[in-house]
Amino acid sequence: MEYRRLGETDVQVSLIGLGTMTWGEQNTESEAHEQIAYALDQGVTLIDAAEMYPVPPRPETQGSTERYIGTWIAQNRAMRDKIVLATKIAGPARQPHNPRHIRGEGNQFDRKNLTEALNDSLKRLQTDYVDLYQLHWPDRSTMTFGRPAYPWIDDAYTVPIEETLSVLAEFVKEGKIRHIGVSNETPWGVAQFLRASEKLGLPRIVSIQNPYSLVNRTFEAGLSEFSHREHVGLLAYSPLAFGWLSGKYEGGARPAGARITLFERFQRYSKPQSVQAITRYVELAKRHGLSPAQFALAFVNSRPFVTSNLIGATSLDQLKENIASAAVKLSPEVLAEIDALHELQPNPAP
Repeated sequence: MEYRRLGETDVQVSLIGLGTMTWGEQNTESEAHEQIAYALDQGVTLIDAAEMYPVPPRPETQGSTERYIGTWIAQNRAMRDKIVLATKIAGPARQPHNPRHIRGEGNQFDRKNLTEALNDSLKRLQTDYVDLYQLHWPDRSTMTFGRPAYPWIDDAYTVPIEETLSVLAEFVKEGKIRHIGVSNETPWGVAQFLRASEKLGLPRIVSIQNPYSLVNRTFEAGLSEFSHREHVGLLAYSPLAFGWLSGKYEGGARPAGARITLFERFQRYSKPQSVQAITRYVELAKRHGLSPAQFALAFVNSRPFVTSNLIGATSLDQLKENIASAAVKLSPEVLAEIDALHELQPNPAP
């Protein structure tokens, strides 16, 4: 397993990170524990969760993912300092699909909500600190979760970034969190967080968790330079585009138990232009004798701005295949073919 530096910290995280958002919906507690054990045996150190998980977000299951991790921690106390544990606070419900059952629609990044969210997460996780605490999406209307363009919405109120960062800095001083990250952020937002930290002498954000895959390379336009020059590395989520890039949905197939089969909510990568591009990438992988899933993950692994590639699996076989992608290296010729397809049909699923 390869390890990369988390921001400007002294923390090294595994190139493959363990995503957990199916735990409590598609995966049982015992399956979650089995996944953790296998991933750690393979050198994975980063485990990423969120107070909102599992997905789809429902009041009946909210927090189950963190609870499953918490019971594993309780049974493996000696391993707590061997993992880099990350979680997230849910943002305000500004879009129809944003959950409204987590502290209501006004769940903004102010002192009250940040304090309640963190303390509840720590309780469920059965730990007194998290290594990385992230803001799941911005406290403002912007380009998130598949929006193709900036929405030009004047929100009634947003918590100033300086205020949010000041509260998080207090949590760092208290030892409840070690580092701060953002998620589903834009170049403007990253710039504001960096400016606030410099202006007020507050901790810098160390990571940004955004979607990145063969069919969504929008991170490269604007955000990748922040990773390079400001050391805010990408924790890439949806590297398999909800499983589409594994090839399992080719030809209209809908495997039993798969996310797209079970839930109508997940249509972000199901548009005709996305399916067309995905088919081309799957065919390219097979032409080179590679597993489509490992091919897609190896591409993400190869990017210099990626700190960790967050993979998720509903079966142990999927997990094994995904983690093994760390050993797959794409040749310059294959990467050139990928770029040629990207130029032909850039970012069909932003």
